[in-house]
Amino acid sequence: MKRHLPNLLTCLNLLSGCVGVSFALAGQPQIAAYCVIISGIFDFLDGLVARALHVKSPMGKELDSLADVVSFGLVPGAIWYTLLSAAFPESMYVPYAGFVVTVFSAIRLAKFNIDERQSTDFIGLNTPMNAFYTVSLPFIAETYGHLIYHPVFLLCNVVVTSALLVSNIRLFSLKLESRSWQKNRWKFIFIILSAVCVGLLKFAAVPIILVLYFLFSFIYFRRTA
Repeated sequence: MKRHLPNLLTCLNLLSGCVGVSFALAGQPQIAAYCVIISGIFDFLDGLVARALHVKSPMGKELDSLADVVSFGLVPGAIWYTLLSAAFPESMYVPYAGFVVTVFSAIRLAKFNIDERQSTDFIGLNTPMNAFYTVSLPFIAETYGHLIYHPVFLLCNVVVTSALLVSNIRLFSLKLESRSWQKNRWKFIFIILSAVCVGLLKFAAVPIILVLYFLFSFIYFRRTA
């Protein structure tokens, strides 16, 4: 039974992502956002459980990527589609540009699976972080709709996030090899600041956290080089 527990958690990640897609395309991106968060929790737990039980497997690795394509690739693409549909109400074709993010998310996950350099850290923006950024936008739009629904803002975001997914920018992983403050202080500071931002701003904190993630990763790798 324990051998299949990580894969069960991965399947729950996938199921939550499928539900999120349905809500995003139904014009309820806020509910889709909560589905992505649930998927993120399952995505974190499946790896944690697999390591704790020493039941890692090639099938689990492939299943995890397939689930992530849906939860952190297709759901963001569907949300970009709905946002672009609102920004371009007279266009039948422009909103489909949102699914470019889905395509680049799949490419990013494929690269991750075969890139031995990413065993402990990331090269390129990881799909969960990109998904969390995307699903935060409908919440931010409740206050700053004039900015979020601006056509230029949306199209530029699709292009930039797609490029970041397959970029060569090095970013740290939050999987800690030890609890040492000295070795992980920049990661710990990032986590603390992120928690404070979420407590104060909720979903609106995600773009700030994304910027902090790039900044602290830069500092982290400069100091550990």
